[in-house]
Amino acid sequence: MDDAFTLIRRAVGLLPEDATAENGATVGDVREDIARQDWEMALDMLIEIGDFCPVSVEFWELLAEASRQMMLDRSCRWCQWRGWEVQHGTVRATLSLPGPEEGGRRSAFSGDGRLRPLWDIGRRTADGEPDLSIARLWVEFAEELGPGESADVRLAPLSPEQWGHLKCGDVITMHEARPAVGTAVIVEVLPARAWPDAHEVVREGDHGRYAQADAAGPGGRPPGRSGRPRGSG
Repeated sequence: MDDAFTLIRRAVGLLPEDATAENGATVGDVREDIARQDWEMALDMLIEIGDFCPVSVEFWELLAEASRQMMLDRSCRWCQWRGWEVQHGTVRATLSLPGPEEGGRRSAFSGDGRLRPLWDIGRRTADGEPDLSIARLWVEFAEELGPGESADVRLAPLSPEQWGHLKCGDVITMHEARPAVGTAVIVEVLPARAWPDAHEVVREGDHGRYAQADAAGPGGRPPGRSGRPRGSG
């Protein structure tokens, strides 16, 4: 097994030389960080480049293992999540949680992909009852989501083929019991390995998402899409 630093170097080798992140970071910047042995910054930049440019499953697997070895648990889970999306596609939505007075949750949940709620995506049983589907949930740009709050989220269905009918504007509901504990509006559906051009803005809600990404996170550093403040575990 290669060490984390070798894995990071291998990941750089999988990128085209002109690959850039949304914030302008380049492959050359990553190499400078590697030369300074600033491995965590190099990892952060590679994740940002991978979030903005088409990359392979192998790229995310290398970064996931490097993150694990560096004990950056949230980064590891994010890289595993992104590798899953390359293989199975992306579903993004804006999720709103009602407050406790409306029958919603009484506490926040972690947005790092471990929550596996049920979702009503419009499927019905033979008796006409909702046929709920399981999908893991990742909150973008935040580490958790609480009652009465809204956020952009990514969904990883247990059975992706059941979600193929969804399109932008569709409304689905999140369930942990009855009634629903969240309402989500689909804002993006991408098939496996089909990533938009880095300069193409075609998705509903892009302006709001990028504006949110510019907001300073804990410690004054903007959180990445993974919800992890850059430069932290």
